Amino acid sequence: MKKAIFIVTILFVAVISTACINNMAVQELNNAAKVYMEKGDYDSAIDRLESSLELDNNIYETHYNLGVAYIHAKFYDKAIQELDKAIRLNPKYANTYYTLAVAQENYADSLLGSSEITATDDNGNLTVKTETNDLHKNVSDETKENMLQNYLDAISNYKKYTDLVNSEQKTEEISSHITEMEKVLTKLGYTGNQY
Repeated sequence: MKKAIFIVTILFVAVISTACINNMAVQELNNAAKVYMEKGDYDSAIDRLESSLELDNNIYETHYNLGVAYIHAKFYDKAIQELDKAIRLNPKYANTYYTLAVAQENYADSLLGSSEITATDDNGNLTVKTETNDLHKNVSDETKENMLQNYLDAISNYKKYTDLVNSEQKTEEISSHITEMEKVLTKLGYTGNQY
């Protein structure tokens, strides 16, 4: 009986030790990624964050930061996937919805070849300004549908963001931006009004 208790104790200590080592390694990788992102080296940041997820795939911040890094590296489809995972892990963090909307909007813009400017403000929040080129009539129906869906998803996520932040100023800014996006939707032939 004493041997069984001793073995269970050793196994418990080993599991706890492994978890602590993994947490330290994850934190170290995330800190290194932050430094790379501050320097604008998004490829290195992405490498660190992907390695971090290999150790622990259930950390919201890692998915969120990887999504941000992917946006800066213009891998919008990957950013959308990571930000969706972040929302599943922490659905109450408003900035994730905003960042996901930015990724979706940028992805839709990239399908058309539009230029986008993405920056980080003083609070570390992503901001986006888009300049949509003339919409070409020769865009395939599949591309147009993909663009529409991403714009609509972005509008929905911008609205979720404003619902969570409960800030009149942010709501006004986002509403103004949504109005501009609706103009793009109209040019794409969207006639619905559901977001």
